[in-house]
Order: sequence, then C-alpha cells, then structure tokens
Amino acid sequence: MNIEKLVRNNILNLKPYTSARQSHTDGILLDANENSFGTVAEDLNDLDFNRYPDPYQKLLRKKTGDYLGIPGTNLFFGVGSDEVIDLLIRIFCEPGKDNVIVCEPTYGMYKVACDINNVEVINAPLNEKYDLDYDAIHSGVNENTKILFLCSPNNPTSNLLDKNIIRKLTAELNLIVVIDEAYIDFSGDEGFAKEALHTPNLVVTRTFSKAWGMAGLRCGYCIAQEEIIGLLFKVKMPYNINKLTSMTVAKAVDNAGVKDEYVKEIIEQREFLFDELKNNKKIINVLPSDANFISFKVENPHEVYNYLEKNGIIIRDRSGQFNFQGYLRVTVGTPEENKLFLKKLNEIL
Repeated sequence: MNIEKLVRNNILNLKPYTSARQSHTDGILLDANENSFGTVAEDLNDLDFNRYPDPYQKLLRKKTGDYLGIPGTNLFFGVGSDEVIDLLIRIFCEPGKDNVIVCEPTYGMYKVACDINNVEVINAPLNEKYDLDYDAIHSGVNENTKILFLCSPNNPTSNLLDKNIIRKLTAELNLIVVIDEAYIDFSGDEGFAKEALHTPNLVVTRTFSKAWGMAGLRCGYCIAQEEIIGLLFKVKMPYNINKLTSMTVAKAVDNAGVKDEYVKEIIEQREFLFDELKNNKKIINVLPSDANFISFKVENPHEVYNYLEKNGIIIRDRSGQFNFQGYLRVTVGTPEENKLFLKKLNEIL
C-alpha cells in the first residue's frame, strides 16, 4: 500500500514550521524567546486526575479575566496560541477557496497553519521600517480574504506595529483582524485587549510562554467578542486544556508580581545587550526591540551562527526570512548568558 496516495496534496507539499527545540535542547539557549530567568509556576498537589477537566475553562477565564480587567466570557484558552490560530483558520476559511493576509517578515506559524488547512496566504510585506504598509494590505485583500494576521511586537523584527493603521484597517476591512501579542508584556504598551471587547472583527492572542516563563506548559488564549468566543468553543476538542495546565496557570496569575519582576530584569538586560551590539562596529544593524529578543545584521550570518553553536550558544538564524537577509535573532538571557554570548560573538566577528 502507498500511504502517500491517501494523503492530501497540500500536506505532502507542506513545509512544516521549524521550532527551536527540534535542533537544540541543551546549551545556552538564546534561540526561542523564552524567559531565561525562570517560571512563575509553582508546585501543585491534590489534582483529581481521575476526572476530566472543565471543558468551559471556567477557572482560567475567571482568573485571567480578573487579572486583565476583562469579562471571562470574552476569553478562550488553547494549547498555546498556535491552537487558537489554527482554530480561527478552520472557522473562517474555506479550504481551497479563501485566503489570509500576512505581513512578512513575521511569525512563520501563520503560513504553516494555513498550508495545513489548504488556505492560500497572501503576503503584504512590511515597509522599509518593518512597519505596516497600509496600501499593500489593501491591495492584497480580495473577496475571498477572511483573516489578516498581525504580530505586534512583531517576530522577528521586535517592534510594535502602528496602532493607528491597525485601527483603520480593522474599521475598513470586512474580515477578521488577529493581533498576536505574545510579546506585549515587554513593550510597555497595553495592547488591544480592551479594544477587542467592542470591536466585532478583532481577535487578540496572548500566551503564557514568554513573560510568564511557562513555554513548556503550552497555554495561550485570545480575547474577542462573545460571538467569536462561542465559535471557538464550538469547534475545539472537548478537553483541550488539562487540569495540570489550568491549575498551574491559575496559580501563576495569582503570583503575577513575579512575572513583573522577570519583565523588569529582561528589559534591563535587553537594553544592555542592545547597547553592546549597537556599539560593535562589525555589526551592520541592530533593530530596536519592544520584545524579549534582539535581531541584528551581520555580513556572514551562517558563519556567526555556526561558531556560536559550536561554543554551546544557541541563537536563531533568521537570515532566510523574507526581506530579512543577514539577520540573526538572540533571546535576552541572564546577565551571565548575555556576557558569554557577547564574548563569543566578538571572537567570530
């Protein structure tokens, strides 16, 4: 039997997303934009694992809603924000017919999720400042466009996108605007969470992977009007959030002050790293960052990456992304990790 003959063509042709942990699980890991300082999660006991978890996510929605100042009825939780992204595509896009807009260079999972679902992706590239190109987005939209994916702060360019342009697009376009705010905690900006409450076509996704230091837990969420939240609950797997995840996140939210301390330390180290990279004459460009990582441009990105890797320092080579030639991306680490990274970087440069 030839199994491939039973597989959908778009799956056979799929270029899967490459995650950081596929290639490295040890060393000085400055490649995946995790919280290098630690986690807000605490030990948990007495979970009745013999019973199924709450399919309505009541505890998570109440705790997180109270923390954000948002009604729990406007929240939906997924196995990472990636699950939310996938569900939105499945809800709003007809395979083989509809399309979505992305603004590259940006987070690669939007395209992968579309490719899996056989949904066309149209690129409306960011401008020379890596901000939104209003005209390019409008030009890309057609009668079959259902979703516009925006990442703010954007990965890998690390900048907040123009909020006025986002508001204008949301008001003008007859489609779903998804704003991925995975890195919003590091930006000093409140983001679009509150605006999603009174904007029918706006969905804001967030995660506990970055500032909260729980990347290994896999829990993300979105904020939207109740109609969209209801659709997400309609199509999700019955028990997508397990009890251990739910209780761990709830306890972390109760301990949010620790997250704030981590964010403060990360921002301090981000400024240190930025100044050191900016003052290095061998580095062509360093992008200002509103996130927990910095992207910088060098003449020989592959050589630099390989040298750091051989020395146990793992960053990400983003030089192959659209309009991002020459750039490497480093996650902000602890003071010790950052100093060692800079030392080895100076050696190869």
